[in-house]
Amino acid sequence: MSEGLTVVHRRYIPHSHAHYGGALVDGAYVLGLFGDVATEVCVRLDGDEGLFASYSDVQFTAPVLAGDVVEAAATVVRVGRRSRTLSFEARIVCRARPDLSPSAAEVLDPPLVAATATGTVVAPQR
Repeated sequence: MSEGLTVVHRRYIPHSHAHYGGALVDGAYVLGLFGDVATEVCVRLDGDEGLFASYSDVQFTAPVLAGDVVEAAATVVRVGRRSRTLSFEARIVCRARPDLSPSAAEVLDPPLVAATATGTVVAPQR
């Protein structure tokens, strides 16, 4: 199994990761999540962490905020001799509700898509 393989990670975003006013988390944080799921894809496909070669078509579609639970997914869309093309999506599955109380939160159904991208990883030559 290679094309179609999907890896998903979920992570709570602590307030210490907020970078801008309004508890906004910078877009680079989401790209880091994409790198983490890409690493697991490489381990599963090639038995190696691989190397991230490039991103293309990165789209930030909704803000990620401190207190969110974000799900980052990577799906293998093409497998070459050493390169693998991955499709990424970051979804907010839970969001803090400080307007209700300091610890209130809600599940978002459906999740809110925060970012998408395409990336290329490279497996080592063996």
